[in-house]
Amino acid sequence: METSATSDETLMQRYAAGQVAAFDELYARHELPLWRYILRHCGNRATAEELMQEVWFAVAREAGTFRTDARFTSWLYTMARNRVIDRFRTTHPHKSLDRVEGESGQTLLDTLADEHPSPLQTAMQSEQGNSILAALDRLPREQREAFVLQVDAGLTVEQIASVTGTTFETAKSRLRYARERLKDLLREHA
Repeated sequence: METSATSDETLMQRYAAGQVAAFDELYARHELPLWRYILRHCGNRATAEELMQEVWFAVAREAGTFRTDARFTSWLYTMARNRVIDRFRTTHPHKSLDRVEGESGQTLLDTLADEHPSPLQTAMQSEQGNSILAALDRLPREQREAFVLQVDAGLTVEQIASVTGTTFETAKSRLRYARERLKDLLREHA
């Protein structure tokens, strides 16, 4: 039985070597934050469930390709992010994920994330919770993604940069701007 002191990277190496219990420990550690991340980005419970399965099947299938010098969380969330993006591309082949489309001024990711409430939105029924969610939804996509990766997934700035394919400084700036903008938006609501 693995202890909680064992690193994710060590557990991944053990799983790649055939220790199934190591996979169970990784899954137990990352299931909920990964679920929240995927659901927040796709907004649909059924789609999120499919993507969760795809990601964990990929972890199992690609265990042998995991680089021991990489952070497991960066690797895991990069796979999740890529699958979310791929799903949107296949279901909305003529729309851009990053470019503003149509009269609404929202990107495809913004629109899809707003179609269905996330578990966080459902759970937070208070006025303050609604204010926080509304402020979060008003952040630019890149800032919101960095903020959610840090708060929900617990990733470091370095890991966020890796997952989003940006530099450390870009990820750090996005987080700083997200926090500043959230403070401003929440002050406006108070």
